[in-house]
Amino acid sequence: MIKQTAVAFGNIEGALNVHSRRAVGRGLDFLHDLRSRVIGQPEISTNGFHPYRLAIRDAFGDSPSPGVIVKTYSVTYLVKEAQGRYSPAAVVAISRDVVSGDPEQYVSTSYVERQNLSLRMGSRRFTRLTNGFSKKLDNHIAAVALYVAHYNLCRAHEALRTTPAKALGVADRAWSIGQLVDAALSMGPTETPPDRRRKFTVITGRRA
Repeated sequence: MIKQTAVAFGNIEGALNVHSRRAVGRGLDFLHDLRSRVIGQPEISTNGFHPYRLAIRDAFGDSPSPGVIVKTYSVTYLVKEAQGRYSPAAVVAISRDVVSGDPEQYVSTSYVERQNLSLRMGSRRFTRLTNGFSKKLDNHIAAVALYVAHYNLCRAHEALRTTPAKALGVADRAWSIGQLVDAALSMGPTETPPDRRRKFTVITGRRA
């Protein structure tokens, strides 16, 4: 059972207008997908984007213990040299609020942000302004799936002294790269975009 899940929607906010219905819809989709993957009622940490509270309640009901962390950044370094950088300014204040329930763990998004950093460092698909950036969604999904499988099944973590899958009892041993490739190939070919397009029927007037 997962005791704590840190949920960060910063990437969704950055890609969409935070006031748009589309951003709220993406948040709902993300949380309902998370609900289908998490056992029990987790403790969820988010930033201060208000629609997340409604989305968490819609996906998880009243059982989880959500917390909100809001970081205030310095505006001292907003000079011309810093306008083109990706890194944020210095954090000058942090506030944490419990939305409901009684979280046993620390309200923080640091764990998931570190996971985001590991993903970006481990996969060139997320490196902007390079030719490794994904141009097709299907290729991007496959690359992320391969990274996640390797991270959990093959890579021994220093703190755990084994793989996460073995530590959780999901696997009885650490996988080799060859075993991971064999498992991926054994799944067979997946549906391609042309295959999906062939399923659609073009309707002209009243004729199908």
